[in-house]
Amino acid sequence: MAHPNRRDLGLLVLRVGTGAVLAAHGTQKLFGWFGGGGIEGTAQGMEAMGFHPPRESALAAGLGEAGGGVLLALGLATPAAGAAAAGAMAGAVSVHAPAGFFAQGGGYEYPAFLGFTAAAIGVTGAGRYSLDHATGHVLDRPWVVAAAFLGSAVAAAAVVGRRAQARAEKAAEADPHTEAEAEAETGAEGAEEPETH
Repeated sequence: MAHPNRRDLGLLVLRVGTGAVLAAHGTQKLFGWFGGGGIEGTAQGMEAMGFHPPRESALAAGLGEAGGGVLLALGLATPAAGAAAAGAMAGAVSVHAPAGFFAQGGGYEYPAFLGFTAAAIGVTGAGRYSLDHATGHVLDRPWVVAAAFLGSAVAAAAVVGRRAQARAEKAAEADPHTEAEAEAETGAEGAEEPETH
């Protein structure tokens, strides 16, 4: 069994590393740092990916990643931070899922890993070397864990579901043949075929 100090030190390393990666991605979306597109560029990308409204979606993704990442690194409100980051990653997973699992093929491996890591930290807690510990775990109670993850799951499901519906509607509009036209064509082709005996 790991010594408590080693466990807390490991949580610190995991929190800071995961939080820094998430925060960097979030600042790309919010401020255009590290070669990111900023809010306007991210909003355009969100619209192209089927997230509506695009600007609000860009803000939510950026805040979930940057805000969740900073809070995870600090170990403050850890359940809410982990849940927010995991929710943001759920949206990213929905975008990459059609390409399969592995990141080298454009799949969802990377956002899934970040999301699961953030969620695990949120459930486990920040450990001794954190602001949650310093503040007596005021923002790290069992009810906060339940509320944060339930809220994040509901929000993520709504966003991903709305995106899927919008993409389905767009695909239907782009299809030049309606179901009725397809049936009519099939019927006409059958009528034109000569009878065989």
